[in-house]
Amino acid sequence: MTVVLWHIELSHYNEKVRWALDYKGVAHERRVPMPGFHRLSALAVTRGRHDRLPVAEIEGRRLGDSTAIVAALEERWPEPPLYPADPADRARALALEDFFDERLAPDVRRWMWHQTLPDDDLVADSLFSPDARLRRRLLSLSAPVARPMLRMDYTINDATARASEAQIRAAMDRLETEIGPGGYLAGDAFSVADMTAAALFTPLLAPPGRQHQPPRAAPAVVRLRAELEARPGGEWVHEMYARHRGASAAVTR
Repeated sequence: MTVVLWHIELSHYNEKVRWALDYKGVAHERRVPMPGFHRLSALAVTRGRHDRLPVAEIEGRRLGDSTAIVAALEERWPEPPLYPADPADRARALALEDFFDERLAPDVRRWMWHQTLPDDDLVADSLFSPDARLRRRLLSLSAPVARPMLRMDYTINDATARASEAQIRAAMDRLETEIGPGGYLAGDAFSVADMTAAALFTPLLAPPGRQHQPPRAAPAVVRLRAELEARPGGEWVHEMYARHRGASAAVTR
C-alpha cells in the first residue's frame, strides 16, 4: 500500500509531512497541483473538508492538516517513533509542535511571500524547476490575478510583514530556550517537536538537506537568513537536518 501525498514543494507545512514520511520510510507518491489552484485541488480530493495542502491518503482516508497527518502516520507506522514514550516528554513535544505550527509557520509564510511576490521571476524560481516551462508560463499569465488574491488570503502588507518578522525572531528566541542538554526539544531523542521546528523555519533557513530548495531568494530573505543561521537556533536547524532528514521515500507512479 502506497500513501499518496498532495503537496506544494516550497511549503514548510508540506516539508514537515514529507519529513515524517521519509523518516519512517513510508513509501509514498507525491502529486503537485498547479500553484494558485492548490486550494481547489485540496477541496476536490477531500470532498470539501479541507482547502489547504498537504493532504495525504492513508489506507483510503484522505487527511488534511500536517499535525493530523503526522498523528495518523505515527499510529500506522509507530517505528521509528516521533512521539516520545514518556508521557511528560510527549506532552511537551505536542505542545511545542502546536507552538511552531501556530506561532511561527504563518509568519514565515507571510513574510517570505511579502518579499517574493513583487518579482514574478523570483516567484517562478521559488515554485518550479527551470525546465517547467509550461507551469512557469501559466504562472506568469495568472500573476495579475493571483498576486492580490494571495495577499488577501494571507493578509500580506507592509505592516503585517513587519509584525511577522518580529514574530519569527521571537520564535527563534523560544527555540533557543527550549533546546535541552542532549540537543533535543522533548527528552533525549528526536521527536515531532524537533521535526516541526526545523521544518517550519524553512525555506527561510536553507539547510542543505531540505528538499526543494529555491535556487535564489530575495535580498531581504538572504539578509534575515544569514542573521538567523548565525544564531544557535539556526545552527540547531542545520544540525537536525544533517542528523535526521535522510533520503526521500517517495516513489514514482
